[in-house]
Amino acid sequence: MNFGPLVSVDWLHAHLDEVTVVDVRWYLQVPGAEDGRSGLAEYEAGHIPGAVHLDIDTDLAAPASRSAGRHPLPTEAAFAAALGRMGIAQGRPVVAYDDSGGAQAARLWYLLHVIGEPVAVLDGGLAAWVAAGGGLSTEVPVPYPVRRSVREWPTTRFVDANGLARAIAGGTATVYDARTADRYSPAGYARAGGGTPTAGGAVDPRPGHVPGALNRPWQDNLGADGRFLPPEQLRALYDTDRPVIAYCGSGVTACHDLLALAVAGFDDTALYPGSWSQWGADLSRPTETA
Repeated sequence: MNFGPLVSVDWLHAHLDEVTVVDVRWYLQVPGAEDGRSGLAEYEAGHIPGAVHLDIDTDLAAPASRSAGRHPLPTEAAFAAALGRMGIAQGRPVVAYDDSGGAQAARLWYLLHVIGEPVAVLDGGLAAWVAAGGGLSTEVPVPYPVRRSVREWPTTRFVDANGLARAIAGGTATVYDARTADRYSPAGYARAGGGTPTAGGAVDPRPGHVPGALNRPWQDNLGADGRFLPPEQLRALYDTDRPVIAYCGSGVTACHDLLALAVAGFDDTALYPGSWSQWGADLSRPTETA
């Protein structure tokens, strides 16, 4: 089976019975500006037939905290249990999708990819499926739970704040910030209302970015049709010959940059899961606002 890191709608139509499709829709809730959308509710209202649902907050992350960030890595045991609950056996190919260009699906892709599991993201997501005539179902499957062995997170594929600081100081990695240019810059933070995530409506704890990080907004990985750019264009966008560390606001959309790098043929990458929600909340950490 020719598989990953992206699959097309045509491919999924042809192999739907050979994979587990996972709906990873999720919506950022900014305090004071909630739109009331729920990934689970959207899934229940209509999803790719046979798809199961995994939640960013509860299945693909540990509980949020100021010290660990908004989406810390789930424990290995919790991640294995979430997959097992959805009937995803060891070695079972997974196709993840969302309705935002892969911004959330990439998180599941990265967590499975780094432990050696077969996984891909549906290029173009739900919109591409519908545009190609794919139907939606409101029938929620009842998966048969399976027991999975617990796989440890590979230490080379994740860095903590201290590891990121050492990489920057030593010049041993290229660091990419996957947030929008507005959130990367202090001007955008001011437009968002300033303050903290619980006061004023801003999603980031303070303005700026990790010193030395380059801005590569995840949206720039996509073409006008909502699909990933061709590999050669992505290679030009990520022009580096060093290992890469990516972060974002909370360690979710940074995985989109890591997926784009994989599409471009570059997989010497690591995720900083705490991302700006952890780094920015620690006032002992330096910030760059230029």
